[in-house]
Amino acid sequence: MLEELRIRDLGVITDATLPLGPGLSVVTGETGAGKTMVVTAVGLLLGARSDAGAVRSGAKSATAEAVLKLDAGHPALARAVEAGAEAEEFDGGAELILARRLGADGRSRAFLGGRAAPVGVLAEIGESLVVVHGQTDQIRLKGATAQRGALDKFAGESLAKTLAAYQDLYNHWKASQTELNTLRNDARDRLREAESLEAALAEIDEAAPQPGEDELLKAEAVKLANVEELRIAASTAHQALIAEDFGEAGDATTLVDSAKRTLEHVAEHDADLGAAAARLAEVGFLLNDIATELASYQAGLDSEGPERLAEIEDRRASLAKLVRKYAPTIDEVLEWAERARARFDELQDDSTRIETLEAEVARAEADLTRQAAAISKIRTKAAKDLSARVSAELKALAMADATLVINLEPTGQLGPHGADDISFLLQPHSGAPARPLGKGASGGELSRVMLAIEVVLAAVDPVPTFVFDEVDAGVGGRAAVEIGRRLAMLARHVQVLVVTHLPQVAAFADQHITVTKTSVRGADGGTATGFTSSDVRLLDGAERVRELARMLAGQEDSESAQAHAQELLDDAKLLPQRA
Repeated sequence: MLEELRIRDLGVITDATLPLGPGLSVVTGETGAGKTMVVTAVGLLLGARSDAGAVRSGAKSATAEAVLKLDAGHPALARAVEAGAEAEEFDGGAELILARRLGADGRSRAFLGGRAAPVGVLAEIGESLVVVHGQTDQIRLKGATAQRGALDKFAGESLAKTLAAYQDLYNHWKASQTELNTLRNDARDRLREAESLEAALAEIDEAAPQPGEDELLKAEAVKLANVEELRIAASTAHQALIAEDFGEAGDATTLVDSAKRTLEHVAEHDADLGAAAARLAEVGFLLNDIATELASYQAGLDSEGPERLAEIEDRRASLAKLVRKYAPTIDEVLEWAERARARFDELQDDSTRIETLEAEVARAEADLTRQAAAISKIRTKAAKDLSARVSAELKALAMADATLVINLEPTGQLGPHGADDISFLLQPHSGAPARPLGKGASGGELSRVMLAIEVVLAAVDPVPTFVFDEVDAGVGGRAAVEIGRRLAMLARHVQVLVVTHLPQVAAFADQHITVTKTSVRGADGGTATGFTSSDVRLLDGAERVRELARMLAGQEDSESAQAHAQELLDDAKLLPQRA
């Protein structure tokens, strides 16, 4: 909701602040006072194209600023924060400030929550917050997508459930179609891929590598390449540990055993020496084990000759070929082969998968066709109801012969929202051709058409704030009262801001704002050398009566005009209750 609108140096408005609230707010004033600048300011804040001619004469720039009150979960607030805006939080919501500065040189800058922002972001946020219906503004239901969305929301929960089920099935159908087309279009590439994988797997299977085999063979090859040096080392070590003739000192086993026995003779006299003797016994056992292992190792070396080394090198060459082709190590080659085998099985299953997908696509298409027919049936009923309600509203808005026509035409193909083309048309009178909204109607008539539609849709498709400019153009009398009544009805659901010149409309306002023009003459006594500015004020009860009297008779001080104005105010309090 718009809480406040501030305008500076825009048109004839020097500096004005409009305190706005919920319900219906009207802006009135003499012709040329600058009432339309309020709508212009809102348009700038919604990302409308800037016009340097709107800057007040003599000013360097014009500024429009609005304070918006939003619920905490509103998507516009989330988008603003995403764009870097700062919002002041309060219980259950936040305040967001939008601003637009227009220079006399034509340059424009936008601000969102105190931060500079692209004008496009203002437009994006404004779409979900404010709708402007003016003489030259775009109407929100002009596009086919918006018209379909409005009709679907009006149709209610029954259509929403059917459409949700349809869209789930539609997404599955499209995904299956995409996969099927991919399989068909890529058949040759997939066949070549399968053949390549088959050859690679055959080569790997023939070699039958084992995990870690390349590293094990490498270690064994190094060992066999140095076999003589290893044999000498093993023999020398074995002799040092255990040998029949190892000189006067004896071998290691003999020396350790001698030391052990010496300590055992005196162990009964000192426990520490007994413990040392026990540890020497353990050393003796270890030396014997090592001697045995060295003897076995030496015997093994004697059995491995050049033939084994040649065999290993041949095997390593085979494994190296696999490594060069498929992966840096044999373990990674085996992992690649596992993935390749799964992919090969998948490619081999193409024909079966194609048959399955063809059946799925056909079945889903038949179900979608039935569901699309059900959606069309619900929409047709809702379209008749919506058309009748809006047409009834038009009759009360001085468009007695006008009819809103909602056409549903089959598209001939299934789409994400069904199989209907939906269009809103206006038939100005019986026998006349129905034309798209926005064509063939004056600005005032179009505003009234949109008012009628918005009143009917307000309960199911609300936008927080509506702005109407000259919605009452070309009407008066009873029709003007009905326009005011319907604006008040719309304001039950949303915030409504109306620029009007009719007292019958202004009488329904919850907030009445007036724009007053002041002309200052120049030194020569003419306005050409002076300037004109406007003041904007929120009126209280007595001031409202005087303003309505001025609008009725041009005589705000006339007692009879004021009495008539008070009567309008009193009647307006009752009329909305009769809707």
